[in-house]
Amino acid sequence: MQRTKRTLDFVIPLGVALACASAHSQISPPGPALNPPAQPNDIGTVVFLNQGWSPAERAWYYQVSQGSAVMSYDIFLNLEEATSQQLFRSDQVSDRYGLITQPADPTTNPDGFPVGISKTIVKKGDGVTDVQVGLTCAACHNAQLNYQGKRIRIDGGAGNTFDMMGYVSAIDDAMQATLADKDKFNRLASRLGAMSADAKNELGKRFASQAEPVHAYRTRTLSTPIVWGPSRIDAIASIVNRLTSIETRIPENWSTPLAPTKPPFLWNAPQGSWTQWRGSQQDPIGRNLTEAMGVFMPLDLHSKTPAEGLFQSSADLATLQKIENQLEHLAPPKWPEEVFGTIDRQKAAAGKTLFANNCAGCHNAWPYTWTEANKFGKRFLQVGLVPYKYVGTDPGQFDNLRPYAITGQLAPYLPGPFKDKPIIPTGVLYEVLQKRILEAALGNVTLTEDQANNMHGYREFPLPLPNEGVYKAAPRDGVWATPPFMHNGSVPNLYEMLIPAKQRTKQFYVGREFDPVKVGLDTTSTTGKFLLDTTLRGNSNAGHSFENGPRGNGVVGRLLTDKERWELVEYLKSIPEEPGRVTPFGGPPNAVKSTSKWEQY
Repeated sequence: MQRTKRTLDFVIPLGVALACASAHSQISPPGPALNPPAQPNDIGTVVFLNQGWSPAERAWYYQVSQGSAVMSYDIFLNLEEATSQQLFRSDQVSDRYGLITQPADPTTNPDGFPVGISKTIVKKGDGVTDVQVGLTCAACHNAQLNYQGKRIRIDGGAGNTFDMMGYVSAIDDAMQATLADKDKFNRLASRLGAMSADAKNELGKRFASQAEPVHAYRTRTLSTPIVWGPSRIDAIASIVNRLTSIETRIPENWSTPLAPTKPPFLWNAPQGSWTQWRGSQQDPIGRNLTEAMGVFMPLDLHSKTPAEGLFQSSADLATLQKIENQLEHLAPPKWPEEVFGTIDRQKAAAGKTLFANNCAGCHNAWPYTWTEANKFGKRFLQVGLVPYKYVGTDPGQFDNLRPYAITGQLAPYLPGPFKDKPIIPTGVLYEVLQKRILEAALGNVTLTEDQANNMHGYREFPLPLPNEGVYKAAPRDGVWATPPFMHNGSVPNLYEMLIPAKQRTKQFYVGREFDPVKVGLDTTSTTGKFLLDTTLRGNSNAGHSFENGPRGNGVVGRLLTDKERWELVEYLKSIPEEPGRVTPFGGPPNAVKSTSKWEQY
């Protein structure tokens, strides 16, 4: 495929855990949680795997703020849920919507927040700060696999239980109920010590000002006929909508979020030649800052000029870089045989041969193949880039947005041929805005040459243009721990990834209990109440099919026997072969250049 100048190239954020970037379909209240736990008040025994991080590094990652600001910290601590006097921040409510609850820690988590919720200090100028609460990377990029009373923690995994839509809809319901119910508001005021009429009046104004954008986001910005359910968000539409429509205050630029995906796992991401489902990003600070924009980092896209604050944000580049550097030594999780059962080594060996013959043309395998060393002496793990028309999986990532956007007050600050144009391609406007915000943030810090190179992941500039219309085919180490499968979570287990696509389950419940046999999630209604319908737009489980016939148009391999499928499943359970095996950032000295036909084309 020939590479051309892009008019629709999206940098899909690292986590895209959009704190306030979700809404129930048709502006409905959340009602019962879509994915309730089997035992709401019993988190069971937590099993931590060796993924290269110390307990202190893990705890820091769970709670470190990346700048997300959704509501005032004191309000969040004392807000009641809509239908009772129970506090919204309680473990019961957090667990109901799939957040991973945990005990308080006096150093990293004194409030006992669940994994992925953190306190954020927002600087407002002249030394004034505001204490807020928001989401972290870990809200969506951390998983928990429940099995027979045990909770197996997967650091950097795909958040398989978190129901973003339900959670944010419930926040909106709680805030709206507090506005409407005098008793609820008075209890909130009492907890906050606002006892006088003036104090209550001031609290009421502050509360209403924070409730309004949450309600608007739920009921207008992300209104969609497709309920995403646990483990999925529409990353593209959510981020693009925030940058081109919400923060610019140009509502006409809104696109319906119809292409939900699951958050990708993070191990090997810093080492990879490309990241994001669409294989569209290389620069880590651009990727991470865009993700921070998605989780409501304060930014200014509505002022008239840069002198008035246009393109400024509260970006904390140093913290974002510290997160990235920690991810460099995150290891893929090894299958815990003491929990899920022993691996049949004979089957796994046969599966390894099958993988080499049927899968390695797209998916790199350990010890991996690497790019040539660049001017910094760094090599990168080759990531397969496969045309979506070849693999045949859901194409919603590529046709989800309105084609053009209004530029409004931004027109004078657009580059080249787009300067002063009233309407330009949506993808161009989005890309320009995220780059201008990054440039402004970099302009606010002083970096040595080595610090700047590190922040950009030792990538060479100008960066190559991404290929268009491709999906990333990353290495499969640790993939066993990331159900449901496909980029949109439309396949419940690994076994079904190896059968003809037409034979896959078309509707299944997204459960919380792990299935160590087929390697996936419980698909009954026992541990999950959200029914995923793969016939709906954005939910297709077509493609990546193993069947007889010519390759392409969704067929990626020959029809496998049932024996071969189980051997491949056993092999995928067995990788990585050793716990805590961290991929060397920058590649080994004796790296082998990839020969995959899909690495570039």
